[in-house]
Amino acid sequence: MEPKFLHMLSCILLIFLLNPFSFFTRAHLPHHRLDAQTPLAMDFLKTLVGARRGTAFKGISQLKKYLSRLGYTNGNNNTSTNQINDFFDGKLELAVKRYQIFFNLTVNGIMDNNTVAQMSLPDVGCLISTSIVVTNSTSKSQPQSHTTLSFLYGDHGDGYPFDGHGGLLAHAFPPTIGILHYDADENWVNGESPGAFDLQSIGLHELGHILGLGHSTDVGAVMYPIMYPGVRKVLGQDDRNGIKALYPF
Repeated sequence: MEPKFLHMLSCILLIFLLNPFSFFTRAHLPHHRLDAQTPLAMDFLKTLVGARRGTAFKGISQLKKYLSRLGYTNGNNNTSTNQINDFFDGKLELAVKRYQIFFNLTVNGIMDNNTVAQMSLPDVGCLISTSIVVTNSTSKSQPQSHTTLSFLYGDHGDGYPFDGHGGLLAHAFPPTIGILHYDADENWVNGESPGAFDLQSIGLHELGHILGLGHSTDVGAVMYPIMYPGVRKVLGQDDRNGIKALYPF
């Protein structure tokens, strides 16, 4: 028989799937400002095919920020300013290898075609820094609210800017902060629609982070870090196992 907590969690997640905005302080669909001239967030990767330790390519500084933000570098996600340059150093090679291991790619520390193709896919992030201070919010906190949601553009004041269309779709601050941010530059829908991302699927992923779940290597799991447009996901067994491990009541 399923523990009471899991039954309660299942009910909460069901409510979220039916009405994701019932969880949050304030939510509104943003005005979508993408046009044909808007560069994609991950376009810089096109110039990095073949980049490896000891080389210098324009765009490597952006690659360092990308891998740091997603937790593939040591220490705090905010890579120090003196490391943000276009030289492919040993630390970046190690971060690329960690990325390749997670996505079951050839582990060589090189920006080969498969690695660049994988990085070009839209992803959803968990901010894993333990020293996050939120300095700005577009919504007023309410005493009864444990989680807040906002649609925000670019640099929105929390130290983890969005990157425009493509790239990072959303991020969440895990316990005990409980904040979920969607990138307002993306095309959001409630459901499955070609070229658009499902609010509920990505919200459920980020809610998993808020509950303490990390990313999963199971491509069918809600907690897998890559999300494709036109797709809706539901909880898989790996997601359920993760929750049971965190909350064994």
